[in-house]
Order: sequence, then C-alpha cells, then structure tokens
Amino acid sequence: MATYDDVLAAPPHLIAELIHGVLVTSPRPAFAHSFTASGLGVDLGNPFQRGRGGPGGWWILDEPELHLGADVLVPDLAGWRRERMPTVPDVPYCELAPDWVCEVLSPSTEARDRTTKLAIYGAAGVAWIWLINPVLQTLEVFANRDGDWLLCSSFCGATGVRAQPFEAVELALGDLWLPTAE
Repeated sequence: MATYDDVLAAPPHLIAELIHGVLVTSPRPAFAHSFTASGLGVDLGNPFQRGRGGPGGWWILDEPELHLGADVLVPDLAGWRRERMPTVPDVPYCELAPDWVCEVLSPSTEARDRTTKLAIYGAAGVAWIWLINPVLQTLEVFANRDGDWLLCSSFCGATGVRAQPFEAVELALGDLWLPTAE
C-alpha cells in the first residue's frame, strides 16, 4: 500500500495522487489542457475571487493538493466559498473539501476522473464538479446529491454559458479552447 511519502518521492515532472492506497502518477498535461484550465482560472478568478465584474466570495486555486481522508487528489481547479474558508492557508495541501472542482479531461486520465475521483469527491462533500473536454469542446456540470452526481447541464462549442455554481457571470466557452491554426 502506497503512502504520502510515495507521493512526495514522485518525480517532479509527474502529478502524483494517492487513490485508495495506490500511487497514481500522470504526466504534465498537454498545452490544450493547460490552455483550458488556465483560461478558466482567469475567467472565474476576476469575478468570483477578486469581485471584478462579479459577486466575489470565492477562492479559486490551480492544481491544489487535496487530502480527502486517505486519498490525495490534485484537480485542475478547485474553489472554496469564503464563508467556509475565510482565508487561504499557507500550507502545502488542504484537508477541507472544496465546494467546486474542475477536472479538464485528458485521454490518459478521463476514465479515472469520471469514476474513481468523482466518487471520492462526492463522499468528501464537494458540491459541484465541472468536467471539461478541450478536444470535444464540452463542459458538463454535475451537482452532488447525497454522494451521487446529477448532470445538471452540458454545453458544447463556443456558446456563452451560465453554469452553476458560477451562474452569476456568463462565460464565453469558446475562449477556453486552444485556437487552431488558420
């Protein structure tokens, strides 16, 4: 059985997670994945974290290390409502489950993101999950209902969307996709 020491000993060029006692490593994501995650962090950060053009009230972090029980997960993005986490602690990992998680899907991680990690997030009490596929250009929004995930909405392409729990601001979904060469 793997331990947190195995996570710490993983090579720095890999993302290391501990899932049900198994060390799981993944390569750093491709640029399309990073472009989507980075863009979403900017789009949500201004209105929801900084309160610029939106309601504020959130902390949005890129790739935070989450310790949810015995599991160690690293989502692409996570958000905490400030009423649950008034300040961002200066620590290497967080044991408080976020209110929202976003996983940007890659071929090598999609099955795990959709199954094992969703179950862990649900059991930990994460309220909302976004699954984004930059290749298919889709966003799926799931709500936690007693540990089960309910698909609330799905979007595709370059449309403007208002997606829970960030429906106060319209996001330009097309801005999240890596531009193609003309």
